[in-house]
Amino acid sequence: MKAIEVVAGALYDAAGCVLIAQRPPGKALAGRWEFPGGKLHPGEAPYDGLVRELHEELGVEVRAAERLMRYSHAYADRVVWLDMWIVSDWRGTPRGLDGQALRWVPPARLDEEDILEADRPIVAALMQRA
Repeated sequence: MKAIEVVAGALYDAAGCVLIAQRPPGKALAGRWEFPGGKLHPGEAPYDGLVRELHEELGVEVRAAERLMRYSHAYADRVVWLDMWIVSDWRGTPRGLDGQALRWVPPARLDEEDILEADRPIVAALMQRA
């Protein structure tokens, strides 16, 4: 089974809401919500991938982040290794540069969103931290 390394970040606004992104049409699981990020390049360090992905996907500059968790999730055709980070310092205004919709959500309400099953452990961790 194919394994994919993915990095994602939790960005918070001034009101304490966390940013989620909707998977755009044409991608697997389009229309569902997830935390912004993407696939690591071969040999790329997770933090470096986080900085690159959030710049490419959202147009923001990550200045500091700490790892929240790393775990795997098995889909029917692949295993995804998720490396989730809390972004504690960033600059810029997030924009959906891949055509994806963005939404700021209070952590306590994340479980009300149609978030990918693979991201459910992250939802639980962020709700617990809130």
